Amino acid sequence: MKFIREEVQKAGFGRGILGLSGGIDSAVVAYLSCLALGPANVWGILMPYKTNPKKSLKYAQMIVKMLGINSQTIDITLIIDSYFKQFPDASRIRQGNKIVRERMSILYDLSAKHKALVIGASNKSELLLGYGTIYGDIACAIMPLGNLYKTQVRVLAKEIGIPKPIIQKAPSAELWPGQTDEKELGLRYEVVDKLLYLMVDCLQTTQGLVKDGFRRDFIDRVSERIKKTEFKRRLPLIPKI
Repeated sequence: MKFIREEVQKAGFGRGILGLSGGIDSAVVAYLSCLALGPANVWGILMPYKTNPKKSLKYAQMIVKMLGINSQTIDITLIIDSYFKQFPDASRIRQGNKIVRERMSILYDLSAKHKALVIGASNKSELLLGYGTIYGDIACAIMPLGNLYKTQVRVLAKEIGIPKPIIQKAPSAELWPGQTDEKELGLRYEVVDKLLYLMVDCLQTTQGLVKDGFRRDFIDRVSERIKKTEFKRRLPLIPKI
């Protein structure tokens, strides 16, 4: 809470704005932002696409009502569909990334309108695994959950009283029907978070991780993913001249 309040004020703002997806991460960030800035200074923007489950919009509206924050719903279906009429053979990955970037574009436009700093909802698991869209969901000013693993976010959500249906909802960016984080990653957060903690926070060696019960091929796969997605976690590289 202190982090959110100080960073928002440091940037010259008094308000925060975030996308509300109906998922656990954005719900927790909205809650923390309310405590830091006050409900009247928080904007939650709901940006559904036609393929998003109706229950996700319902959960997002539940958070708005529970916290008493400002909100606006902007259906992005026409924006996305009109663009992809030009590219009927576009893969679902392209379409998914476009959806995420469109949402962030809208958030930044509304941030100018409401004079509010854009607050992101990515967690440490997603960031390390590169499970995010560059200039999309990871294109924000601050990330309050950026140093908490997904499993830790779940614990925090229970502690602060986020509704059970939201906590129990399968993690998903909902970029296409049936899509879930764990299915797309091929990893379960309960397992990979333990590995990431030992590998990144404790600087455990590969040999040590194997002794802890992790398979070598699993360790290598996660390690390779961290390396290959490093470009998403840093500013653009500039050559020294």
